[in-house]
Amino acid sequence: MINGSKVLDHPIRWAMVGGGKGSQIGYIHRSAALRDNNFQLVAGAFDINPERGMAFAAELGVAPDRCYPDYKTMFEEEAKREDGIEAVSIATPNGMHYTVCKAALEAGLHVVCEKPLCFTSEEAEELVALAKEKNRVVGVTYGYSGHQMIQQARQMIQHGDLGDIRVINMSFAFGGYNYKIEETNPAAKWRFDPTKAGPSFALGDVGTHPLFIIEAMIPDMKIDNLMCTKDSFVEGRELEDNAFVIMRLKGSKSVQEGAKVYCWASSINCGARHGHKIRVVGSKASIEWDDERPNQMTYEIEGEPVRTLERGAGYLYPEARVEDRIGGGHAEGLFEAWANLYRRFAVAMDAANNGEEYGDFWYPNVESGAQGVKWIEKCVESANNGACWVDYE
Repeated sequence: MINGSKVLDHPIRWAMVGGGKGSQIGYIHRSAALRDNNFQLVAGAFDINPERGMAFAAELGVAPDRCYPDYKTMFEEEAKREDGIEAVSIATPNGMHYTVCKAALEAGLHVVCEKPLCFTSEEAEELVALAKEKNRVVGVTYGYSGHQMIQQARQMIQHGDLGDIRVINMSFAFGGYNYKIEETNPAAKWRFDPTKAGPSFALGDVGTHPLFIIEAMIPDMKIDNLMCTKDSFVEGRELEDNAFVIMRLKGSKSVQEGAKVYCWASSINCGARHGHKIRVVGSKASIEWDDERPNQMTYEIEGEPVRTLERGAGYLYPEARVEDRIGGGHAEGLFEAWANLYRRFAVAMDAANNGEEYGDFWYPNVESGAQGVKWIEKCVESANNGACWVDYE
């Protein structure tokens, strides 16, 4: 159980780019990073408006001389200090992710980056190589994967409880953008601008979340090929607000040859708050997880009553119970899931600093971010060519 005791010799000196006042995602980053005393917020370039950023830094308790007008100035000035930053989180619109991540790695900093990591596979491969060259950790905030039941699913699949995986049905289909919300909501407006959001909205903004979750559940999963169709149902949008993807998987220890993955990524699913669900169907049993009820997961064996597995219960695999933050029966949520990921990021950063390696330890890393970028590219390629099948490798 995680009880707040420190896991590092000293908190990692940490800064943010973006995530200023009014940013919901910025608040989630700070709450998660600071929860276990593994990070200490000491600097930031919080806002494109320097005066507004300075005022917000004061509210956060960041010293005025460590609040910077932009990320370039911050990296340069912090490098001159003996107590300079060691890591940075990037919580900006998508169009800045690659540039800031690259600059941070070149400055010798660890990085936590919002998804997508960048816009193209060429950029992603460059960041993967740079992270390896600099021996720096890049964590990508696929925040839902920090929920305890994802780790339970991983262990159940690894131990053969489900048998061979045959079908995966996943969705992230919410309804909040069913009308032209971008006309009145600045936070939504940039998401449909290809220059700021990249080549995709629904696939990139929400579809990559369940994609990483199934990768975390099934580490040996490999996509063979895929087919995608996408639409912009709300008139005037440059990027899709709805997409469907079918993927064929290669056979592996956990996955039956020819297994299928069905993905629905949407922002126009009227009435749905999130619609983020994962169902994994095996030859022995199935599991299903819903991120609006993240503390439970159904476990269904043919011919037997449906079981509901509960977070924190003694019957879960030990690897899942490690990330308990409060006794079973109490509800944990998004902040705890993000805090679990930030704890993993901190452990990985500390290991990199000390030249250490670890065994069966996962977190959404730079390769995970690159995989998400590649998946978006392949989906867009398929959809733009009449929903044809596209080889993944």
